[in-house]
Amino acid sequence: QLVESGGGSVQAGGSLRLSCAVSGYTYSSYCMGWFRQAPGKEREGVASACTGGGRTYYADSVKGRFTISLDHANYKLSLQMNSLKPEDTAMYYCRYGRKYDDGSWTWNYWGQGTQVTVS
Repeated sequence: QLVESGGGSVQAGGSLRLSCAVSGYTYSSYCMGWFRQAPGKEREGVASACTGGGRTYYADSVKGRFTISLDHANYKLSLQMNSLKPEDTAMYYCRYGRKYDDGSWTWNYWGQGTQVTVS
């Protein structure tokens, strides 16, 4: 189970911080990420990070504005969103999955989503 928090409404240029915590089954090596889906659009990856090093991923549309932080030991993920734009308005979903020895991973769990609205 993934517990998300931190969504809300903000004016353009403002900031929000999303948080996600894993509750229940845990993997020794894992990845966590944020995805979003706006009305009428496909779901897209926003940012992700994995344990054991490796590159942190950001969508081009959020680079320089969003920062992802992974608390490895406590299975918690946060997303600091600054300089928000109306086009960032979407339902944001946390994802969690197992990371394998070859560096690949699978997304095994989804959160319920938290709404972010930028006006």
